[in-house]
Amino acid sequence: MPQRTSLADADCAIAQALDVVGDWWTLLIVRDTARGVHRFDALQQELGMSRKVLTERLRLLVDAGVLAREPYQDRPARYEYRLTPRGRALLPVLIALQDWGDTWVTGDGETMATTTEASREAARVHALVGTRLPELQLLDSYGVLRDPVADTPHTVLYCFPGAYARQDAYPPGWAGIPGARGCTLESCTYRDQLAEFTAAGASVHGVSTQRPDEQRAFADAEGLRFPLLSDAELELAAALRLPTFRVAGASRLKRLTLVVDRDRTVREALYPITDIEASVRAALMAVGG
Repeated sequence: MPQRTSLADADCAIAQALDVVGDWWTLLIVRDTARGVHRFDALQQELGMSRKVLTERLRLLVDAGVLAREPYQDRPARYEYRLTPRGRALLPVLIALQDWGDTWVTGDGETMATTTEASREAARVHALVGTRLPELQLLDSYGVLRDPVADTPHTVLYCFPGAYARQDAYPPGWAGIPGARGCTLESCTYRDQLAEFTAAGASVHGVSTQRPDEQRAFADAEGLRFPLLSDAELELAAALRLPTFRVAGASRLKRLTLVVDRDRTVREALYPITDIEASVRAALMAVGG
């Protein structure tokens, strides 16, 4: 391979960051470890790269403090590669790249909170069916870390762009973004049908990238009786490559719904959602209600 040229002495934080993650393989390794792929052979299978190149990139990321090398077997010695806090801090970078690709490479450049049925991002979401959600925890509206997957036969994770207790709290131009409106209706529809989901053995969790205090104010105002979880650090978005859009300096989840079983396997993926009330009915049907 060509000799690597270091940019570490450049008086620019962008150049210094690229000295660590400037090679495209390194960001793909970060992407896949965020998705729950931690072992060498599994990473090689996912990425289709040579063992030599993968070994080099893993060593670079470990030396840079992006990945930690943790033993999982003694004889013979085997290791897993897991994101460190420094590595998890790269997740917004991955999401920004994904959003840019969805908007400008495969899309037409329009900022929107939804998509078309024929889009590549819709295919990406539908491909989640049959895959497992990796172990992770999100803050609830009281600042307590909790697993987004409940200990019930099914969990309905409805991801929404953002909902606020006050109308003046919405970002400027929110109503003009296709697909952004309807978060209050969606949450209140789940609230009103919560007993039916419970009877069907399903928990309901709402997920947005808002701060927990914003979610708590909204939940209190609307009398929600199920948890709202904050993906402000974009861990769930990165783990599942969920589609996002960016507005007012923040990444927002596009509106979609996942039905996950107790074993963390995605059983249904609803996206795009054009009829909110119909999507709640579809989620209830998916859990056997």
